[in-house]
Amino acid sequence: MKINYWKLNTLSVDEKNKILRRAEADIKDVTETVKPIIEDVKQNGDSALIKYAAQLDHSEIKGGLKATDEDFDNAYKTLEPEIIDAIRVCAENVRIHHQQQMDRVEKQWMEEVKPGQFAGEKVTAIPSVGLYVPRGKGAFPSVMYMLCSPAKIAGVKKIAVCTPPTPDGGLDSASLVAADICGVRDVYKAGGAQAIAALAYGTETIPKVAQVNGPGSPYVSAAKRLLGDIINPGMPAGSSEALILADHTADPWNTALDLINEQEHGPDSASILVTSSKELADAVIGYLPEIVQSLPQQRKEFCETGFSCYGGIMLCDSMEEAIEFCNEYAVEHLVMKVENSNDVLDKLEHTGEILIGETTPIVMGNFGIGINAVLPTGQKALTHDCTSVWTFLKRTSLSYMTAEGYAALKDPVVKLAKYEGFDGHAKVITERNEDAFGDILLKKAS
Repeated sequence: MKINYWKLNTLSVDEKNKILRRAEADIKDVTETVKPIIEDVKQNGDSALIKYAAQLDHSEIKGGLKATDEDFDNAYKTLEPEIIDAIRVCAENVRIHHQQQMDRVEKQWMEEVKPGQFAGEKVTAIPSVGLYVPRGKGAFPSVMYMLCSPAKIAGVKKIAVCTPPTPDGGLDSASLVAADICGVRDVYKAGGAQAIAALAYGTETIPKVAQVNGPGSPYVSAAKRLLGDIINPGMPAGSSEALILADHTADPWNTALDLINEQEHGPDSASILVTSSKELADAVIGYLPEIVQSLPQQRKEFCETGFSCYGGIMLCDSMEEAIEFCNEYAVEHLVMKVENSNDVLDKLEHTGEILIGETTPIVMGNFGIGINAVLPTGQKALTHDCTSVWTFLKRTSLSYMTAEGYAALKDPVVKLAKYEGFDGHAKVITERNEDAFGDILLKKAS
């Protein structure tokens, strides 16, 4: 089994850039394939979705594209009770965490900048969102509650979920149960680029929405990019990736297990141990083949491909160099297992999430600690947030001036307006009827 073993200070610029780019390069390769799919859905709506379900998902759609009450009832009847209980426990933690976020949101505020001059913000929910829950390499009810819960708590009025159909033409029972637990019932049988196109343009069955959120394949990511002028494509969430930042204190066996967590998602995933300890690196690379061989065949193949392509071991000269690499990589998931946790935590700036210590592996965050596992990928953590209630909220600026505040600011504003060549702007003030002024009494927002 081939496992990449890099030494950071020996990499060429091109070699390092390839590691930093990971599977994002694959998105460019599929763009031309995606363009006609988008156009077909735009022109033909539901019929195109049904056609692609048969062609790409090998699924003959039954009972229409939208999940029915009967579908939800059957999901509860057919799903094992212990799985329903597990979804309830984990979804409840996610709900609590996101409600705690919402409780910290100040929905409307204004503060006095200078006497009589007030500035602030009003926070409202995005009116409509499409949530994409993938299915290509398995069923992901956890993604369903990671997306539905913050959208509901934020107050989004229209939530439409698209998820690929099962081979029998239905929908994954666990995903339907997860949606129902979150209070979302508008779930549609559509996957891939065609689902993103349906949410962007609307079809006879699927509503047009303002924003789409959720992880997906390179085809989904390509569709989001191509439709960026039609719909807010949301946070980039593509192929799974993780860095395990560890020093000599980390347990080698546990660290090898941590590397498997994201690598088994698919052949395009990237999972890298970043360490300054050669002893740890050598021990981990010794354990990995044994762990990979113990996996089911498909997951084993994903790991074998991934560790020889985007994943592996990155040996650094020092922990400072390792931390610098982590910040540059800007990963989706970062596990931190180091001696001086507080010092290192202060230095980590760009990552979707940080899980601290041997007792907090990625899988716990994936399913049930409460933090959101839908995170920016492909170095987008340099500029993007983790999914939260803020993903589904927007800010509007508020301002107000009393007559006193107006009088104090009018001269500087007139001067700047004229300097920038806006005589009309200046006239708004110089020719204003100030006899009409009267202060407004605004109630203080709760």
